Amino acid sequence: MGVFAALPGARAVGGCVRDHLAGLPVHDIDMAAPFPPEEIARRLKAAGLRIFETGLSHGTVTAVLDRAPIEVTSLRRDVVTDGRHAKVAWTTDWNEDAARRDFTINAMSMEGDGTLHDPFGGVADLAARRVRFVGDAGTRLAEDYLRALRFFRFQARYGGEVPDAEALSAIRAAVPGLARLSAERVWSEIKRLLAAPNPRDALTLMAKSGVLPAILPEAGAPARLD
Repeated sequence: MGVFAALPGARAVGGCVRDHLAGLPVHDIDMAAPFPPEEIARRLKAAGLRIFETGLSHGTVTAVLDRAPIEVTSLRRDVVTDGRHAKVAWTTDWNEDAARRDFTINAMSMEGDGTLHDPFGGVADLAARRVRFVGDAGTRLAEDYLRALRFFRFQARYGGEVPDAEALSAIRAAVPGLARLSAERVWSEIKRLLAAPNPRDALTLMAKSGVLPAILPEAGAPARLD
């Protein structure tokens, strides 16, 4: 019995849906389900799946299916955010869960029969090579300033020649908030950005928006990237 069968109403979410629709290889499968994490763990165990509960406090259970790990997370809504972390509560509302995600292309979900749910226009944005925040860009950034760096990483892989103007405007205004980010998380995002096939344009955009000098003062002025 698979995860879909063990958890009625579960869906694949996030990057695996995005990359499947983009025709790219899918490396990791993430799922979500409208149950509290303890109920997810109970149902997966009852289905005979091997599970790890190491992320249970954050709402995530890892199931192992054919030696492949699948992270299953309870639907969540933000209760309090501080610019980096969020206190969450469980919900059964898929749109509420999607609304707390960063970009429209990451807010899609898919049922086991292939039915796609796209509440914020992620399919159109993916086709247009547009990386766009869910809802108000400034609000999304104030919830978690790491999203500013994630924008450039996703822009490098999925974005087109003209980046989303609202996103860039909000990122410029959010630059002071980048001081909240740890060096480890900054470096993690930079490494993933540099792994893109052609990160140069995104790095130039980071410099011109004031993000690169804020997180890497030694990078200097934007001209060094031109």
